[in-house]
Amino acid sequence: MRKTIKRSRYAPHFLIVSYQRATIYRIKYPTERPEFHSKTALVTGGNRGLGLEVCRLLAKNGVTVVLGSRNRADGEEAAHRLWTEDRVKVFPCRLDVRRPVSITAATNFAIRRFGHIDILINNAGVFLDASPTDEGIGPNSIFAAKTETLLRTFETNTLGALRVCQAVVPKMRERGYGRVVNVSSGDGRLADMAGGRPAYRISKAALNAVTRIFAGELRGTNVLINSVCPGWMRTRMGGPNARRSPAEGADTVVWLALSPDNGPQGCFFRDRQLTPW
Repeated sequence: MRKTIKRSRYAPHFLIVSYQRATIYRIKYPTERPEFHSKTALVTGGNRGLGLEVCRLLAKNGVTVVLGSRNRADGEEAAHRLWTEDRVKVFPCRLDVRRPVSITAATNFAIRRFGHIDILINNAGVFLDASPTDEGIGPNSIFAAKTETLLRTFETNTLGALRVCQAVVPKMRERGYGRVVNVSSGDGRLADMAGGRPAYRISKAALNAVTRIFAGELRGTNVLINSVCPGWMRTRMGGPNARRSPAEGADTVVWLALSPDNGPQGCFFRDRQLTPW
């Protein structure tokens, strides 16, 4: 495969590696190294949609951001976009929450490069049900739910977040500081659970349980973990007809990520307000 390398005319800190069928952005930032005393965040699924906006807002607030992406090239392209649009720099790494070896490599990269992880945003997720809107009709009904769809959704949305927490939170507890935000959904809220979207609903309800269990075991440690419903957003998952922008959904995520030492623990939020489980 033919390969060419040139420096970006738009952002001189990027080397553009072009192949016959793809372009990969190799990021070369200015040589200064981020201070070890600054906060470092690891964001899963950070290459698009809500995750990308969370990375943008955290970086604008002075946080060193490690952008996790299942596909390394997608993460590098997202980092290039943030640099060209807002002149904020983030550091992409490959992170597939379904694979423990990938989680270990990503966390090791962040700790080796920046010394610690202070903030964890569990944003990576999938929606594999038949429709995001139909309420229990036809293939979107729990009566038609396929075991494969349930397991694949649970693997990413619930077990993925659990695995990353298990890799990152113990070191937060050792240091006496940490903020964990699990991106959940109103679809996982038991208080008004309805029909339809069974795989997604079950996975997010279980993710909320993960939040509560960790919170119960982290009381008094200054490691704060909470769930967030960002709302229905105009992303690839939410579609073009959604009511909210990714930036609106990211607001509460970042608010919790930057919460003070007396911040909430083991709660479920939407729009910076408590919402029922």
